[in-house]
Amino acid sequence: MSIRLIVKEPDPVLREVAREVTKFNDNLKKLLKDMAETMYDAEGVGLAAPQIGISKRVIVVDVGDENGLVEMVNPVIVEQDGEQFGPEGCLSIPNINGDVRRADRIVVEGQNSDGEKFTVHASGFFARAFQHEIDHLNGILFTDIAESVYDISERTSKGGE
Repeated sequence: MSIRLIVKEPDPVLREVAREVTKFNDNLKKLLKDMAETMYDAEGVGLAAPQIGISKRVIVVDVGDENGLVEMVNPVIVEQDGEQFGPEGCLSIPNINGDVRRADRIVVEGQNSDGEKFTVHASGFFARAFQHEIDHLNGILFTDIAESVYDISERTSKGGE
């Protein structure tokens, strides 16, 4: 496993619609492990393959709750309900946050590293993280849909006020 470089906006890969994964092999397993290690090293709660320069429909999510690490290939939101509104940030857009409206409850279908299908039911922050990462797979950044965007570097440089 290794920590990968996280690409930053305006890298063009962040604006591409990522390609569907059709080969489930050791390279995919390594990619997922590297993505998780990179996410944890950067203290993030999710990472999409385009964020490390790879245009494939692969995400990892771990919001630090009982769900633990979820690795998903070719994820698709098949149901959504309710609404939540709150702040988001992104490892590919440092020092910027935005207030984003998202579904509060979602159902996501995808595949594991062996190609087996599985479903995740997510709500709250867990659902927000999935929606954020799936947006990355479609070339959408949170700043595209945020109702307000703000620089947090000033807050963090003053001791996190």
